[in-house]
Amino acid sequence: MAKLPKQVALSSSLSNPRMSLSPPMTSSSAISLSCRRKVGAFPVFRSLKIIAPLIRSVPLLNCRTRSVVRRVGRIVSDARETSVDVTTVTDATWKSLVLEAEGPVLVEFWASWCGPCHMNHPIICELAKEYTGKLKCFTLNTDDCPSTAKQYGIRSIPTTMIFINGEKRDAIIGAVPKTALTSSIAKFL
Repeated sequence: MAKLPKQVALSSSLSNPRMSLSPPMTSSSAISLSCRRKVGAFPVFRSLKIIAPLIRSVPLLNCRTRSVVRRVGRIVSDARETSVDVTTVTDATWKSLVLEAEGPVLVEFWASWCGPCHMNHPIICELAKEYTGKLKCFTLNTDDCPSTAKQYGIRSIPTTMIFINGEKRDAIIGAVPKTALTSSIAKFL
């Protein structure tokens, strides 16, 4: 049985680096591996939505069968499409919109990079629709307005606070179910 030497070939292209390995070959078998990496920007994360499973064929090495079929589900984000109903408050508008408002005000402290914030945001939008005229709902991006977040001691996000006549009455920390938020709101209506 004659053996051939190992060969390693490396492509120097930056846009599509490729590495091929060929182990010792005999006259009866040959195996080759290739690894490709795409260079590009990361997708923008918004919120989570599950798409129906896809069917993919995955090649296997050193098996009698050439490939195996696997069902793979995808998770896609889409919360920004539902976020048009809630007004964004900033450091400049905080006093006029929240502190000087009459009646209860709900403020969600969030950040664009926070996954649980994107899961919580559609719930805040639903609450804004349900309590129209009874409750004012706002969002505050903690990355854009750090001084207001610091003033109220926001250390973890999402944090939802309820204000009445400019005074903080309740705070809910974390992504919670809609029922938890409605029970907190019901105490102040």
